[in-house]
Amino acid sequence: MSGATRTVRLGVVGLGRGFTLMLPTFVADSRFELVAAATPGREGRDAFVRDFGGIAYASAGEMFDNADIDAVYIASPHQFHCEHVCAAVARGLHVLVDKPLAVSMDEAERMVEAAAGAGVHLVVGPSHSFDAPVLTARELIASGRFGALRMIHAFNYTDFLYRPRRPEELDTSAGGGVVFSQAVHQVEVSRVIARSAATTVQALAGNWDPVRPTEGAYSALVTFADGAFASLTYNGYGRFDSDEFMDWIGELGRRKDPDDYGRARRMLAASRSSDEELSAKRARNFGHAPTSRFVDVPPPDTHEHFGVVIASCEHADLRLKADGVMIYGDERRETVTLAPPAVPRIEVMDELYRAVIDGVAPLHSGGFGLATLEAALAILESASTRAPVALRRQSPAGRTHNQ
Repeated sequence: MSGATRTVRLGVVGLGRGFTLMLPTFVADSRFELVAAATPGREGRDAFVRDFGGIAYASAGEMFDNADIDAVYIASPHQFHCEHVCAAVARGLHVLVDKPLAVSMDEAERMVEAAAGAGVHLVVGPSHSFDAPVLTARELIASGRFGALRMIHAFNYTDFLYRPRRPEELDTSAGGGVVFSQAVHQVEVSRVIARSAATTVQALAGNWDPVRPTEGAYSALVTFADGAFASLTYNGYGRFDSDEFMDWIGELGRRKDPDDYGRARRMLAASRSSDEELSAKRARNFGHAPTSRFVDVPPPDTHEHFGVVIASCEHADLRLKADGVMIYGDERRETVTLAPPAVPRIEVMDELYRAVIDGVAPLHSGGFGLATLEAALAILESASTRAPVALRRQSPAGRTHNQ
């Protein structure tokens, strides 16, 4: 961040869970200033004005029309991404939109075309393909030191389905379930590492709890144009926790207690009605949770991660860890160690800053997000038809800024 002289004035649409997860990043990165927010909830608006001294609006349209901002972070529910992105770019604003880009290809294409027509940059994230260990593995493989990439294996077991949810988060047609929210991470990690266009997806999905009637698990096989392939498995039913294989480092880069087993299921069981679950969901949002900028939030212990990822090349297997990359070569094992980040998710802000200030096209562009959405939708289609799905909107994931 050294040498940065211009501050990006940032507006935010949606002060829910996505914003609270990004808040430590916004507060720690001096290149950005939170100056405006839009959210329907009075508590969130009042907290934003109190903590940041900016202006809060009841709707995104009001903020776009009145706020003095350079860019906007859109963290509204999935089904509103298209409306909010198109409105923002029509005002000439650069956009960081939370993943997934949209819930349909038609919406995604409208968003990408609108941004291109307005001459602004659309960054899609955060996702775990921004994580430093992922980008490090990408660079190591791209160096050619280990020969061609042959296979990627990724799996993650979490309690995703039993965390507090709004009704639409359990409705696949509205973008709910693990495919829209979680497969995006694994698809993007594999695409960034592979540096080749994905060509087909074949998948199965699990919808096993009638009380939570959406996909809670999937396995997918993704093939790439250069002959490599990726196997992706996710289970969000809250029993086995694959962080056991990640040295008990949680997804957000913080150490967790392995004896705190089944917390999500216990908390959900304690909710006696859907209203109580909604209250528990709101309690995690800005203005309810203790996420004020004045709360002392320590930096993470390590980088973030999304479960086990192993990339197999001709002459080595690379295992991604929260603190680096382990290389298992033909004759010896070595480790590329990465220091903990001073600013969490700094890679996301780096892409946004370069796009806004320097006009540098981001790796995680709208086109990148559209290709990821196509693969996620293909998982659902293949799981339904039990047949492979050809991908038609793919291209190799672009270069990172230092390659």
